[in-house]
Amino acid sequence: MAGTAVTTAWSVTMTGEQWTALRDHLFPGDGDEHGAVLRCGIARGPRGNRLLVKDLALAKDGVDYVRGDRGYRKLTAQFVADNIDVCADEHLAYLAVHNHGGRDSVAFSGTDMASHDRGYPALLDINDGVPVGALVFASGAVAGDLWLENGERAEIAHLRVVGRPRVDLTPQPAPAAVADPGFDRQTRIFGDRGQAVLAASKVAVVGLGGAGSVISEYLALLGVGELVLIDPDRIDQTNLPRVVGARRTDALTWLRDEKRPAFVRAIGDGFAKHKVYIARRVAREASAAVQVTAVPRSVLDPDVARMLLDCDHIFLAADSALVRRLVNSITHQYLIPSTQVGAKVSVLDGAVTDVFSVSRMSAPGSGCLQCNGLIPAWKLTEEATSPEQRKRQRYIDDEDVHAPSVITLNAVAASRAVDDWLMAIGGLVEPDVSRDHWVSYYPMSDDVVETEPAKRPGCLHCGAGRFARGDAVPLPVVPRPADV
Repeated sequence: MAGTAVTTAWSVTMTGEQWTALRDHLFPGDGDEHGAVLRCGIARGPRGNRLLVKDLALAKDGVDYVRGDRGYRKLTAQFVADNIDVCADEHLAYLAVHNHGGRDSVAFSGTDMASHDRGYPALLDINDGVPVGALVFASGAVAGDLWLENGERAEIAHLRVVGRPRVDLTPQPAPAAVADPGFDRQTRIFGDRGQAVLAASKVAVVGLGGAGSVISEYLALLGVGELVLIDPDRIDQTNLPRVVGARRTDALTWLRDEKRPAFVRAIGDGFAKHKVYIARRVAREASAAVQVTAVPRSVLDPDVARMLLDCDHIFLAADSALVRRLVNSITHQYLIPSTQVGAKVSVLDGAVTDVFSVSRMSAPGSGCLQCNGLIPAWKLTEEATSPEQRKRQRYIDDEDVHAPSVITLNAVAASRAVDDWLMAIGGLVEPDVSRDHWVSYYPMSDDVVETEPAKRPGCLHCGAGRFARGDAVPLPVVPRPADV
C-alpha cells in the first residue's frame, strides 16, 4: 500500500493513570524492549485529529511479546488478532507500541517501517478503514506512524498525557522561542518553553459572570493564546459589582431603571451588552496577542458545544445542571480536563448560615461530577422544562430571586482554579499529588477542605460507554426553551 502524506495533524491523548501503567511497563529498568497495544477513540477537529486512548493492553514478555523473525522483538499474531478484533467490533483505532533506548529523541528503525508496510494494510482492512498504526517510545519522546483509509498515511508527532502534571511528548525537543519580555516575571518560573505552552493553549470559559469573568482576565494576562468564551446572558445592574470590566454604560442602567415605562426598559434589556463581549474587551486590553471567540449563546446548542471539543481545558463557571452534565461528559468522552468553579452564600431567615468557594479540577477517567452527586436529577428535570412549567411547579414565583454573591468569593475560587491548571501545564506539580484537585474554602470558619472525588462503577458519564469514545458517542446536548 503506497502511503501519501496528509496535511491534517494527528496526535494521541491519554490519562495520567494510563501513562503511568504504560511507562512502567515499557521502562521497568531492565534496558530491554517491551510491547503493548492501545485501543483508541477518535476526535476530529479544526486543530487536528486526536486518538483518545480508551484501553491499554500490555503485552506479556515471552508470551505476547517474543523474539522476532526479522527484527529484535514482535507482538505475537494471536495478541495482534485479539486486539484488532476488539477494535473492529468497537470501531476503535489500533496502535501497536514498543520502546527503544535513549531519552529525548526517538524514531522508527528501517526494520520497524518494513514491518508496518507488510502488516498494516491487512490490519486496516480488518478494521474497516478505521486507522491503525504504531508508536515508538524513548523515555522522554515518542514517534508515530498512522495508516488511514484511501491510501493515506500520516505521522503522529505528539502525545499528551492529561494528568497532573501534564506531559507532552514529541519525536525530539522543539526549540522554544524567547518569550515576550513583558512576561519576564512568569518566565522566571516556567521558562521560555512554559510561556510557549501558554501561548499555544486554547482554553474555554463557560459562564462569564462573577467567577468566569475573573478567570478570563487571568488567562489573558498569563498569555494564553486563544480563549473561547460562552454565555448567553447580558449584563445588568446587579452584575456590575461582580463582573470584571463591566461599565454602567454596558448595562444601559438609565434605560432599565424601574421608573421607566416597560417598553423603555425592554429596549434596555435588549441592547445591554452581552457578558462575553465585556470579557472579550477585557481580555484584549490585557493581551494584544490573545485570540478571543465570544459566543453569546447557550453552550447546550449543539454547534456551540462542539466548540469545546478541541480546547485544551474547560473552565465551567455556569451554575446549571444541564451545562455541568455536558462539560462533565466532554471531559471523559474527549479527554479534555475541566474545572468547575463557583461560590455560594446560604441565607436562612435573613441570617447568613454558610459561605464557601469551590474549585473542582477533574481529570479524564477519574471520579466525575455525576459520581459525586453534583448533577442532581431533579435539577436536570427542572431545567429541561419551559419557564412557564417551572413556575407552575413552584409554590412561590421565585424565578427572579437571585442568590447572594460578592466578587471576592468568586476571585478566591477563580484564583485557585487557574493556579491548579497553571501548575499542571507548567510541570510544577509534585509527582505524588492527586490527579483530581477539589478544594473548598469556608471564610466564616477559615477552613480549607480538600476532597478526593469518588468514582462510581458503571457511571454513564465517565464509565466505559462514554470514556474516550470521542466522536462515536452523541453529546448530551438538550436544547431547552430558555437559554442556559
